[in-house]
Amino acid sequence: MDYIKQKLSLLTTSPGCYLMKNKDGVIIYVGKAKNLKNRVSSYFRGTHTGKTAKLVSEIVDFEYITVNSEVESFILEINLIKKYNPKYNILLKDDKSYPYIELTDEPIFRLKVVRSLTRKKNQKHLYGPYPNVTAARGVVNLLNRMYPIRKCNTYPPKACLYYHIHQCLGYCVEKIPSEEIEKMKEEIIRFLRGDHSFITKRIEEEMRTYSEEMKYEKALEMKQLLNYITVTLTHQQVEVKDNVDRDIFGYYVHKGYLSIQVFFIRGAKIVGRHSKILPMIESASEELNRYIADFYHNILKPKEILVPEICEEGLLSEYLELTVRKPQKGEKLKLIDMASENAKIALEEQFELIEKDEKRTYQANEELRQILGLEKLDRIEIFDNAHLFGTYNVSGMVVFRNGKPAKNEYRKFKISVDQNDDYGTMREVIYRRYFRVLKDGLERPDLIIVDGGLGQIHVALEIIDSLGLSIPVVGLKKDDKHSTSELLTPYQAFNIDKKSNVFYLLERMQDEVHEFTIHYHKQIRSKGSLKSVLDPVEGIGEKRKKQLLKKYKTVTQLKKLTEEELRTLLPEKVAHELYEYLQAYETEI
Repeated sequence: MDYIKQKLSLLTTSPGCYLMKNKDGVIIYVGKAKNLKNRVSSYFRGTHTGKTAKLVSEIVDFEYITVNSEVESFILEINLIKKYNPKYNILLKDDKSYPYIELTDEPIFRLKVVRSLTRKKNQKHLYGPYPNVTAARGVVNLLNRMYPIRKCNTYPPKACLYYHIHQCLGYCVEKIPSEEIEKMKEEIIRFLRGDHSFITKRIEEEMRTYSEEMKYEKALEMKQLLNYITVTLTHQQVEVKDNVDRDIFGYYVHKGYLSIQVFFIRGAKIVGRHSKILPMIESASEELNRYIADFYHNILKPKEILVPEICEEGLLSEYLELTVRKPQKGEKLKLIDMASENAKIALEEQFELIEKDEKRTYQANEELRQILGLEKLDRIEIFDNAHLFGTYNVSGMVVFRNGKPAKNEYRKFKISVDQNDDYGTMREVIYRRYFRVLKDGLERPDLIIVDGGLGQIHVALEIIDSLGLSIPVVGLKKDDKHSTSELLTPYQAFNIDKKSNVFYLLERMQDEVHEFTIHYHKQIRSKGSLKSVLDPVEGIGEKRKKQLLKKYKTVTQLKKLTEEELRTLLPEKVAHELYEYLQAYETEI
């Protein structure tokens, strides 16, 4: 603490960013400040609660970077968070991306649903966001039925079915006047921007015509299209009718949590909304500003956004390069109030679930740390093995961060020797994993969990020690009913209360790694099974075997093919041999 006090006394009053570090020198939080001395010192004065108290308990050092202005510190903060991914900074990285409809920038345009916006140069003709993929595809399907536009990705050698049923003008075989294509394009853009009146009128006219001609099936089809537009596409009308695309942000704070609600307004209608609830470290103003700044990394920016009074519109406007307004009265302020009311409802409805999840994840992880006497427990790596009578030997590793699975960090291991040797498998997988950790400078876990007793623990520790690492290893032992019964260390066994949150966390870890490993094991068995099935068939060597394995993963998939379909892949005689053999083959894994 004396070291911290000395560093605090040397702090400048300039604006800038600060980086909080734990005992391992890992950056665990990044923040910005108008006055670095005041802001950083506040962490070490008075008492704190919730996530802030936990953060402060882990800080042993800090760095800071001074800048010339508050805008520069705001931009630097966002970039530092993206670079270091500190565990106490909550950003949009776990939020979903929204679907958009793209009108392609081609001489003969198409309509398609897209999610990733980062590589799209043609952002001028992206429309949305839509609340889900189903809604976006529904609009594309509707427009494809209403207009004879191009449907294919690549031009076929001859006219396709769409041409013959008059849903395509046959761009591959006919020369279509550019004026006709442009007229369709203009009408479709008008529709995608929210004006459905002209197309509704057209459908009504066609429905009447079909009815008068007693073509009732066609009339019913038009009626269904009309219902789709009125029910699905006509969203909540808002009072602001200037037709400006804008997003509305509202917020609500309760017991250390910030609830954020975003309304997407396109063509004077609310076309969708986004909700987020996150724990607070800083003030609501700091957290909301940071969240809005990062919100548009995978969402198309509108013409303007409306934000609550607590936001810093100048900072956000300069960073996002769009118009940011803080309405003080009128209909626009009512929209913010409506968004904030929805944020309140969302938090009140979910608060009990959030608290329960917090107890079963973060707090349970903290209890486990205390039981094992560890200084910190941010990252746990859990291992499991699977084999079939010594064959198809595999291992799986899952990762939990602060009590929650980090699925993008899971790893599979195909063991080099097929034999019934659990200890040998454990030696190989632990060596391969942690040799790689050392070699590539990967993040080290605070705890390793193996599925087994003392034997497995000692084998894992033997390898860890041989690599010069110091990582604690524990085991999870199961009872006769295959249920988690004890938490084992090399020196002690802990009987965990089966009704406790720690037990729930350990059982979830064990189930997660077991299911992950078994799934991989089934994949390997399936490929191995198909490979062995193909061995006796004359004319199928290694090259053809690999091609079939790549395309058809299991015996069941391969058996579904007709002899004619096999002939498209293999010579006629080989296809016949394989077809006859597969029909007689009944055993499958």
